[in-house]
Formats: sequence, structure tokens, C-alpha cells
Amino acid sequence: MTNTSHEDVRPFRVDIPQSRLDDLRARLAGTRWPDELPGAGWSRGVPVAYLKDLAEYWRTEYDWRAHEAELNRLPQYVTVIDEQNVHFLHVRSPEPDAVPLVLLHGWPGGVVDFLDVVGPLADPRAHGGDPATAFHLVVPSLPGFGFSTPLAGPGMNADRMAGIFVRLMERLGYGRYGVHGYDTGAWVAPRMGARAPDRVIGMHVNALLTFPVGAEGEMDGLTEVEQRRWHAMENFNDGYLQCNSKRPQTVAYGLHDSPVGQLAWIVEKFKELTDPEEGLPEESVDRDRILTDVSLYWLTGTAGSSAQIYYEEISANAWDGTADDTLAHATATATATGTADAGGWDGGAGGWPPRRGTVPTGVLVSAHDVTIRRWAERDHNVVRWTELERGGHFLSMEAPDLLVDDVREFFAKLR
Repeated sequence: MTNTSHEDVRPFRVDIPQSRLDDLRARLAGTRWPDELPGAGWSRGVPVAYLKDLAEYWRTEYDWRAHEAELNRLPQYVTVIDEQNVHFLHVRSPEPDAVPLVLLHGWPGGVVDFLDVVGPLADPRAHGGDPATAFHLVVPSLPGFGFSTPLAGPGMNADRMAGIFVRLMERLGYGRYGVHGYDTGAWVAPRMGARAPDRVIGMHVNALLTFPVGAEGEMDGLTEVEQRRWHAMENFNDGYLQCNSKRPQTVAYGLHDSPVGQLAWIVEKFKELTDPEEGLPEESVDRDRILTDVSLYWLTGTAGSSAQIYYEEISANAWDGTADDTLAHATATATATGTADAGGWDGGAGGWPPRRGTVPTGVLVSAHDVTIRRWAERDHNVVRWTELERGGHFLSMEAPDLLVDDVREFFAKLR
């Protein structure tokens, strides 16, 4: 992507050279497939037979150009903020009183995560909704993801990303706006609220991570559901997290050079984090949508740069990923959730408890999420809490209707 000048906002279209698509198909055809233990299923990773079938579909049937065209039907732009290239969708509602809303994706995701919710949120009248609930949408690719590349340098953590997006909204002329985020976006959204509490009217999140911080009595009285969620957090297979957070550059070589490696790395997350977990990923999210997501990582070469946020937020905060490392949990949580001061919580005497967020916050908890309410309310000004009986981590793709409804209802009281 060509750098823009520092104040320019320029139109952008996705146009992947045909040579890259030809190279992708050639690499898929020449994949060197490993052996596997008989009868292991998904217990040790993605099964060879499943991945061979998916890779062959990617090579012979998946039509990147069709999905590229779908993305290009939405207005896209690029700009430079704090030396960082920023790519974003900007979909203005036909309704004059629409509220500006930032949508922040997670890993392994991108702007394509929100394709099913853009229409209903921006133009509810055309989708059977109340026009009074309309939004002007700004959907950025997080720095290091998709076309928001290359990374400007080390230190691109959630707080710095938040600062970039606050300035983006200023550049677009939006004085007051809402923010929605999931996964990594749920780290960045609270930082936007902390940086601009006079401008962020409300923050809506799903797939929000909450942690104990070592406070007396914080584990007492957890409900059965909350105990199951905490148990799931303690026993989650966080191998990808450890690799991304501690050796993102080393991991990048295999993912950047092998499309099947990139495919396996991402599709395993769709398997583990969708609802129901025992189903195949495409039973929860359309197979082509999954492959569009994977293709964007492959075609933009962002396996390594997208992993850097884990290094910045976890390794930089000395969190080793264990449940008993409560001080490190507290540091990482305070930084990632926006409850620390803008400069970061120092963890020293007088530094705890961190300052609680003040922006009105809505928390949407899917059937797969592990969010624990008391810890969320400790860190955020939670004014709405919604528990769903279905849907997983990738809610905007798995159950877009549920996400749209909750976002509309949450911001209806804040307009």
C-alpha cells in the first residue's frame, strides 16, 4: 500500500495481483502433507483429511475475485496516523441522525468479520429495522492486520491503537461516537474510552476477557456458570497465544511461507471458538467467509505483524499465562481493558486498584464466552449485560442478528 500524506484520507480498493493468486494455487497444489496418528481426530490439531479437503476447495473452487468484489462494494479508505498506515471501511447511513460507530475486529479476523452486520446497522430501514437506530460505520483494520500495514514499529499495543482510532474519528469529523469491539477489539475499545471519555458515548463488547487480580474474596460465591467459565479459561489450549506473544517472528516464517500452514493455524481457532465446539467450523461460519479471512492474512502477508499485539499486551506485561500469576494478570488486565492510566499502570505501591472505566459499557456474552460479570463490573462501567444461549466467539459471523439487536438496544439509550 502506498503511504498517504499525514492529513490525507484517500479512497482504496482491494486489487490483489493475479500473480499472487497464481502463486497461492501453486503452493496449495505442492503442499507437503504430514502423517498423523490414527484415530486422533481433532484432539491433537487439525486432521489431515479435513485440511486436505478444505485446501483443495480453496485451490479449485473458492473464488477470491468474487469476495474481493463484495468487499469493494463498500467504501474503503486509507490514511496515515502516528506514522501508521490505516485502512478502514467508512459506510455512512442514509439516515441523517445516525450515530457514528467504530467496529473493531479481533484475531484471527479482519474487516470481513462485519460484512453481515454492516447493512442492518447502517441502513436498518432497508433491513426491516427502525431507522432511528441507524449508525455511520467506521470499520478499521487493526494496525498490523490486513491492509493496515506495515507496522510503524514496536510498541503498537492496544493503547496506541486506541489513540490512532481516536485521531481517525477526529479526522473524519466525528465529535461523539460509540465503539464496539470483540476479542482484540475488546482490548482496544476500553482504551478509546479512557483516552476520549468526552467523545465515546458508549462501549459495546463481546468476547471480553476478564481475570482475577488477587483481591481478597474475588473467587467467593461464583455461580456454577461462572465456575465453568473460569475452569474453561484455566484449561484453554493457549498454545497459539504463547507462540504469538513470545515468538511472533519465528512463528511467522512457517505461516508466511505455507498457505496450508496459515489455513490450519486459523481454522483451528474457528473449530475451537465457534458454537457448538464439537461441530465443524463451517457449520457455524460460512466456508467461503472463513477462507476470505484466511486469504486476507495470506495475500497481505500479515501472519507475523498481526501476532505482534499479543507480544505487546502479554509479554510486555510479563504475564506467563498461568492462573496463579495474579499480579501479572492484574497488570495485563489493567492495560488491556483500559482500567489503567493512559500511560499504563506501573503495578507499584499505590498503583492498585486501577482506575475503573467511566464510559457506559454493554457486555454481550455468547454461549461460548468466558466473561465473568463481577470482574467485568470491577473494571468497566457496565450498564447493560446480555447473556445469549447460542453463538460463539465470532458472533458477527455466527449470529449477526443477535449482535445487531444488542448493539441497537444498547445505544438506543445513549443517542
